[in-house]
Amino acid sequence: MHIFCKQKLQFILGKGMIKLSALVLGGLLFISVVIGAGIAWLVAKIFQHSNEGLALLCGGFLVGILALDIIPSALYSYKLPGISLGILIGFMFLLLVNKLLHSSNQHKPSVYLLTIALFIHTIPLSLTIGNLLGDSSFALSITTSTILHHIPEGFALTSIFLSQGQKLIGLFLCFISLSIWFSMFIWIGNQLHLSMKVQSVLLGVSIGLIAITSVKEFILRNIHVVSIRSATTFIVMGYLLSVVFHIVF
Repeated sequence: MHIFCKQKLQFILGKGMIKLSALVLGGLLFISVVIGAGIAWLVAKIFQHSNEGLALLCGGFLVGILALDIIPSALYSYKLPGISLGILIGFMFLLLVNKLLHSSNQHKPSVYLLTIALFIHTIPLSLTIGNLLGDSSFALSITTSTILHHIPEGFALTSIFLSQGQKLIGLFLCFISLSIWFSMFIWIGNQLHLSMKVQSVLLGVSIGLIAITSVKEFILRNIHVVSIRSATTFIVMGYLLSVVFHIVF
């Protein structure tokens, strides 16, 4: 069954059926973030009496994902100046959004900031797949690894939604929007060529937003609410969980 599905997907991609394949890949991304959400829900059940602990765990998890996956991949594929410029833009954007959200009585902007960061992070990945869809030598393994890459994103988004008591309908809409966004930029990547410089800046913006949000909003905001021992335990557990995700996915 697995071999049949693999051959079928290779046939669809090999024929360059961009509309169908973009939708299929968007659907697979939705499934992957839902799997990540399920894992986050199980973890949240363990720490159901500590929203602060769940936020700290999510912060440690994101730091691990950055250190083990996102930053090394970015430095390998893109040039440092573009990434650095993107990080600076991301920091300035974060300051602006923080000011606007706080001034409008939004005391928990981290959900919005993390969502924006993950949406931006998806752009270079989906553009790359879009460029490869027109190539007869397109490797299914690249698509598979990219889809699996979004399981940690589903975990992170769900964890912070649960820790801040946000409505789950918002999380579901976020997953739907992320899938549509992913499919749209696959289509754009197949039609247009976005320079590596622009992609590196976009990736830098994503790194900056994820890094600052995870440290400032998830860790520093909650580290004084629980004991030092508990805070350290939650952060380390989150980081170790990112190691597991890195190895498995």
